Amino acid sequence: MIRIAIVDDHQIVRSGLRGFFSDQSDFEVTAEAATGREAIDIVRRGEVDVILMDISLPDQSGVETLAAIKARAPDIPVLVLSGFPETHYATMLIKQGASGYLNKECAPEEIVKAIRVVAQGRRYITPAVAELLADGLTSSDKPPHELLSERETQVFLRLAKGETIGHIAEQMFLSVKTVSTYRTRILNKLQLQSNSDLTYYALKNGLIQ
Repeated sequence: MIRIAIVDDHQIVRSGLRGFFSDQSDFEVTAEAATGREAIDIVRRGEVDVILMDISLPDQSGVETLAAIKARAPDIPVLVLSGFPETHYATMLIKQGASGYLNKECAPEEIVKAIRVVAQGRRYITPAVAELLADGLTSSDKPPHELLSERETQVFLRLAKGETIGHIAEQMFLSVKTVSTYRTRILNKLQLQSNSDLTYYALKNGLIQ
């Protein structure tokens, strides 16, 4: 039996997936979460074999949540199911430990197939993601945000959503000075001037909604 946690801030999505998975004799949905922190609590309790997670969460980014999950339980597969196109996040998240990346427009049968694959400790790579990964190996013309470190990406997405430096420091358990340093590095790497520029950049590149 594959124990699954569904992490999505829309209850209708969680209910729909739970209903579909109930038809799979080897699936059991043992937990649901609407936020990143709830997902981390599920991991702490150790009650799942696979986490199916959206990256658009209300309290923290999926990038940050993935990092926290992999830090606590590196062997638990995290399969990302996102409304964002593969070009926006797939390669970044897979490089940071995700076991696969699916767009929410995919067929439900593909989600089932992917869960069974990642539950065996393998990665599930769609043709679209495989092409992106291959392009990343052969092309040096990456968008600037892909050059950010994992921690810089987390701070960048929070700043782009309008969070203050003080709030980010509190949520990420960092000092205000450290977050300010990250902000300076991010602006330099993206060649931007202000938080408003960060928000515009993130919206333009489809990194936030």
